[in-house]
Amino acid sequence: MEQAETVRNTCIICDQPKPNGIQICAEFICDECEAEIVKTDVLDVKYPFFIHRMNKIWYKMNA
Repeated sequence: MEQAETVRNTCIICDQPKPNGIQICAEFICDECEAEIVKTDVLDVKYPFFIHRMNKIWYKMNA
């Protein structure tokens, strides 16, 4: 019996190949990064980092 191949996408936030996450337009965000983004307050020092990384989505859409 053949084993199913796991598809891995590279997360635009952590740059790691991950099997699970969400697609936004043509970009992928892994489950771990999505969870961290959702719980991050706008005043947190990580917030600008997430915004900067997510800008890749909009830049490619408008290219």
